[in-house]
Amino acid sequence: MPVTAAPTTPVPTFASLFQAITDNVARVVRGKHAEIELAVVCLLAEGHLLIEDVPGVGKTSLAKALATSLECTWKRVQFTPDLLPTDLIGVSIWQRSTETFDFRPGPLFANIVLADEINRASPKTQSALLEAMEERQISVEGRSHPLSPPFMVIATQNPVEQEGTYRLPESQLDRFLLRLSLGYPGREAELSILDTQSTNDSMAALRPVVTVTEVLAMIDAVRGVHLADPLKGYLVDLADASRRHPGITLGMSPRATLQLARATRAQAATRGRNYATPDDVKSVAHAVLCHRLVLRSEAAARGLTPERAVTEVLASVPISIGS
Repeated sequence: MPVTAAPTTPVPTFASLFQAITDNVARVVRGKHAEIELAVVCLLAEGHLLIEDVPGVGKTSLAKALATSLECTWKRVQFTPDLLPTDLIGVSIWQRSTETFDFRPGPLFANIVLADEINRASPKTQSALLEAMEERQISVEGRSHPLSPPFMVIATQNPVEQEGTYRLPESQLDRFLLRLSLGYPGREAELSILDTQSTNDSMAALRPVVTVTEVLAMIDAVRGVHLADPLKGYLVDLADASRRHPGITLGMSPRATLQLARATRAQAATRGRNYATPDDVKSVAHAVLCHRLVLRSEAAARGLTPERAVTEVLASVPISIGS
């Protein structure tokens, strides 16, 4: 009797997993394909995401849809003026039975942390995120608690001119790999929103499409993307050009250069390549750099914006052959 081989389950590829995540998020966030892709790029580059825009354009929906698409732990924290650092980190509670303190972890110990309206909390509470975002650990009472990978903070904020907000300091802005602005949807997208989300069924029906193991495998693949020496030189030249730009008082830091390299690797991987090109750098440069640059007041008064400054920096640096 002939023996037939058991059917094998095909192994998901990087491209298929990336497509699954973006398609899943797009079921909730309509007409924002480029922004959704950049949000996933941020995850795969092991960075943190800041979404800034006016209320009501889908910032929280994008954050929740991305977190829900991953089969991992996630917590949402609504930032308010009375939120305390211990509300994020956790507290130690005295146990009379054992006469010891028992540490109760806070929401920062989840894989994905949704910090909703982060700039409504006080600077003291905002600073509680710094160690977790940079070092992937939390120190409590002299003990360091490592955070399980993947770890990502997705923060939303309203523009600083909105009443009741606190401006994020440069040190914390620099911890965010990307900053996105969603803007208003187009006509067709808004009609689709009316058809599909008037009863909030889209978010409730969303289910995870990738596991933690698959996300970690994708992150490992991104780490393996090759940056040629000429391309590394191009990144350093961009940093130098930003520091010499006459309209910029605070240019790219070494951390910004490293973050741009990580985002470039992730962008190349999502395009199906194991090597990066200058086009990958340019496609993520504005999202990586605009929130890091500080403009001179006189340049800003003349109409210079961070977006235009990044464009000028990119145009000022020639691309060497072989990059």
